[in-house]
Amino acid sequence: MKTLWRLALVAAVVAFLAALMGSWTRINGAGLTCPDWPLCHGKLIPSFADGTIWEWSHRLLAFLVSPLVLAVVVVAWRYRKAPTPIGFTMYLIAALFVVQILLGAATVYLSNSPISVVLHWGTAMAFVAALVAISIFARVLCTSRPSAPDANRNEVALAGMLAGTTLIAFVTMCVGAYVSSSGAGLACLSLPGCAGKIVVYTDGQYVQMLHRFVAAAALLCAAASFALAFVWRASSRVRIAVSLGSFFIFVQVLLGLLNVTLRLPIDLREAHAANAVFVFLSFVVATTFASLDILPFRRPVAG
Repeated sequence: MKTLWRLALVAAVVAFLAALMGSWTRINGAGLTCPDWPLCHGKLIPSFADGTIWEWSHRLLAFLVSPLVLAVVVVAWRYRKAPTPIGFTMYLIAALFVVQILLGAATVYLSNSPISVVLHWGTAMAFVAALVAISIFARVLCTSRPSAPDANRNEVALAGMLAGTTLIAFVTMCVGAYVSSSGAGLACLSLPGCAGKIVVYTDGQYVQMLHRFVAAAALLCAAASFALAFVWRASSRVRIAVSLGSFFIFVQVLLGLLNVTLRLPIDLREAHAANAVFVFLSFVVATTFASLDILPFRRPVAG
């Protein structure tokens, strides 16, 4: 079990770095510097001029994830029939990894179209979240032997609230990826309306305002989750994760405002993308811990 949680954690970190490198590559306009796949300009190691180093580095990190995922699946296989979420999460990780590889190729052949970018980014985030979840499951189940808890309504409601907040944070990230990849980042230059108007007209303005609305919903849900976690006396691990998520989401709002005010500087755009992942993963962790607090998982016996 210790091997599983360590492998999954390392895989999650490398996958996270690969996703951020992919975001940085696209933001810097280097997303198509390797016009073919899986090679780059027909070579395993191409010339690194004209930004090719970024795209090649992204692919290298993605490649390094492969043996880590294989190791996670192999180690998790022995626990697949145990009465824990490890088996299901293992299958989910394997499926998402295959889909992510296919979407990586699709983004190249579709010239980084907004839809392909959103699908690629969203799948990457779900993949990282699954790795984080299985790492937590393995870590908790190898260090304690929980009995079947007597969950009350507040605990169940909080777990549902956290799951909803996680979902909204995920949707916000995906809409944000569409805004960025479609060039709509500066479609609205005023607040709270768009271009000084409440009613918007262009496609870019519509998607920008949609991003703002779902971001506002994520902020409200995060605030509600934070309040409920303390009012209902959630476990300390849930409260810590929710507190981190709430902190990151306020930072995210600030970064969003600065991006518009300063006209999308590259460093701030990447910080906005990276912090969005921190928001999402914080609530993934909170939801996972809340689920462990209410569901009757039993510690699996090592085979």
